[in-house]
Amino acid sequence: MRNRYLDLLRFLAIIRVVVYHVTGWATLTLIFPAMSVMFALAGSLMAASLDRTGVPAVGRRLRRLLPSLWVLAAIMVPAMLLTGLPLTPRVLLWAFPIVDPPANGWGTLALSVIWYLRDYLWFVLASPAALWLFRRAPWPVLLAPYVLLAAIEVGMLPNAPPVLRDFGLYFGAWLLGFAHHDGLLRRTANRVLFPIALALGAAGAAWIVTHPGPRGYDLNDMPLGNALWSAAFILVALGRAPAAASWVDRNALLSRAVTVLNRRALTVYLWHMSFVVVLTPLVDVVGWSHQDPVGLAIRVLLVFALVGVVTVLVGWVEDVAARRPPELFPGRRHRAAGPAGTVPIRPGGTAGTAGAPATTGPGTTAASGGPVVPVSPGPSGRAVPAPRVPEEYTLKLSGR
Repeated sequence: MRNRYLDLLRFLAIIRVVVYHVTGWATLTLIFPAMSVMFALAGSLMAASLDRTGVPAVGRRLRRLLPSLWVLAAIMVPAMLLTGLPLTPRVLLWAFPIVDPPANGWGTLALSVIWYLRDYLWFVLASPAALWLFRRAPWPVLLAPYVLLAAIEVGMLPNAPPVLRDFGLYFGAWLLGFAHHDGLLRRTANRVLFPIALALGAAGAAWIVTHPGPRGYDLNDMPLGNALWSAAFILVALGRAPAAASWVDRNALLSRAVTVLNRRALTVYLWHMSFVVVLTPLVDVVGWSHQDPVGLAIRVLLVFALVGVVTVLVGWVEDVAARRPPELFPGRRHRAAGPAGTVPIRPGGTAGTAGAPATTGPGTTAASGGPVVPVSPGPSGRAVPAPRVPEEYTLKLSGR
């Protein structure tokens, strides 16, 4: 079963990223370090995939990641070539951005979010070895990225390549995802976890206050402060994550929004910055200043509206990449139909008679949703449910 709490975290992270890019409010990075949270969630899912299928999980993860990028590149790369981008072999990096692919003036800003996919590729490729090491020495492996980043930031490694800096900044969050998946964070007692989180948060805050960047206290300008502050946030947010968050699904609108944004997270992330770049000069022309709350609200709404349009148009690529039936509007419940003469019920429910809804508990029927299984008449004429799908198989499906 999916943990809706983790879905909710990803939902909030994506919204925070878009709103931050529209408004530029540095405070948002402190309130919710969204990129580190997204890497931590991805690390947890990657560990689950490796446990399920081993090293082939790397290929499956790349298969789910790259098609949405290829759709973006199929539109943006020709546009950049027509506006001055030189045609060189480096353009092929848009198919597999293991390093930053080339871009021209406007494309450099509109497609600046590609760094996330670059780091994601690095972390996915490193995950089989990293998970093996993590399970043999969890705490030293967890500390390694932060020690590396601290050495770079204090000048001990002045010529460190950018890849090492990014591993130091975000791979720690990815490894905390491993710790979440393996239950290490959950098993850590409150008297240990909360003081560690407090110490990391205090160290991060001290670095942030003493090393402000060009945009003030924006985490994106302070790698070490970002890493430490984000680690503290993740320790609490994932270390004490509930096993489920059924309340998310009690509100139909919230449930659908969380589902849609989780199914289309990559599409929203890849495309939103292009609309931010396009709209910024246009809204300034009509007087909606970026310092005006009303103007900012209009910008945010317009960006989400345009992202919604492009998501309907190309978001289904994420379904194809995940080998799900493509949907324009994901998250709709589909009523399963059994063979003629069968009655759908939930596993563990009581079958009704043919032509009548089957009861699944006090005041409920199979029509209220959920998995269904067919039933057939038994020797005594009573309906007998078919064998349940093995729980192991159900978990494999839910983890894709």
